[in-house]
Amino acid sequence: MSHTAEIIAVGTELLLGNIANTNAQVLSESLSTLGINVFWHTVVGDNPDRLREALDIARRRADIIITTGGLGPTYDDLTKQTICETFHQKLTLHPDILDDIRTFYESALHVPMPENNTQQAELPEGCTVFDNPVGTAPGCAFECEGVHVLMFPGPPHEMTTMLRRCGEPYLRKLSKEVIVSRDIMTFGMGESSIDELLHEKMAHMTNPTLATYAKPGEVRLRATAKAATEEEAQAMLNPVWDLVCETLGDVVYGVDVSGLAECCHSLLLLKGLTLATAESCTGGLVAERMTAIPGASAVYRGGVVSYWTSVKGAVLGVPQETLDTYGAVSEETARAMAEGVCRITGADIGVSITGVAGPDPDERGVPVGIVYIGLATPEGTFCRKVDFGRRRRDRIQGLAANHAFDVVRRWLTGLPVETV
Repeated sequence: MSHTAEIIAVGTELLLGNIANTNAQVLSESLSTLGINVFWHTVVGDNPDRLREALDIARRRADIIITTGGLGPTYDDLTKQTICETFHQKLTLHPDILDDIRTFYESALHVPMPENNTQQAELPEGCTVFDNPVGTAPGCAFECEGVHVLMFPGPPHEMTTMLRRCGEPYLRKLSKEVIVSRDIMTFGMGESSIDELLHEKMAHMTNPTLATYAKPGEVRLRATAKAATEEEAQAMLNPVWDLVCETLGDVVYGVDVSGLAECCHSLLLLKGLTLATAESCTGGLVAERMTAIPGASAVYRGGVVSYWTSVKGAVLGVPQETLDTYGAVSEETARAMAEGVCRITGADIGVSITGVAGPDPDERGVPVGIVYIGLATPEGTFCRKVDFGRRRRDRIQGLAANHAFDVVRRWLTGLPVETV
């Protein structure tokens, strides 16, 4: 039997935009791996009448309702009470849970338990209790008239801990299927172009399915299959991977990787090579993404942020004649920057970025959006010129960093470097 779930997040602060609803994302990812369909996300404030209305709607269209928030000890924490009224469940005091809450206050916080925390130990009669080792609010689950209701606390760390320890085992018993997804990552082709090439095939897929999701400068294709076992679902996805690679070619750079930086890190490790960076308009963004990867020190030597033209000459060794003749934003300077950072760091490969991120053209009149990516390798030095147009400054910087990683990725895999 296929189950359908609705997630209801309770909290006025969510509606006001004071905090992001990260719990819904975590829950949806978890439910998808368990083979449970999530068709609705609802957010409702700390208001019993509106929560009751949301619950009435949810119970008519879903057989699993998951709530987050509103399990605290304060006057507006009314999720549990409202749910029990809606589903005609009796609240009863659990003395063992009350002892746990009191111990938490005395041992972890070194203060007596406030009396209003007693209501946190009141749970639906006969429910499955979800303990909370990192907070005071327990969660729970019960079934009523074919609908399973699960309650989790609102703080993300508490919710995630409880979900992994208690929620997932409970839900796993309900589902007889698993859903497996694989993210196929591409760079160098827009979402509309990819959709045009794959639309006919995607439109006729039911299981597995394939969908596109645009990210800044790249496109992710998510292939999803539902089957009785994970092995069966994985086998169903293999032909989808083959189809995408055959259709899109070398714009596909990986599967289930976080981005181009991780792809380059893996390739550098595989080939036993090291990388260094020389950045101007991106201000160290490539270095930041590289060093965010655990184990980056095995392949990344270091970098130079040469924002001033004088630093390009004094530190990276770009000849003054090159700077005077061609300017700081030029192919010649990009090549020299890449070669220079290899020389001073001893890296096998050096990638450089010099361009105009805006808001104004540079002193030579080079327009906003022009960027040069240099790549120095043992086989020679290359350069890619990109015109991003007049975009936001941060967008140009992010796209330029992506292109730098793509240049490295393409050289490491034997692909042409200078064009996308």
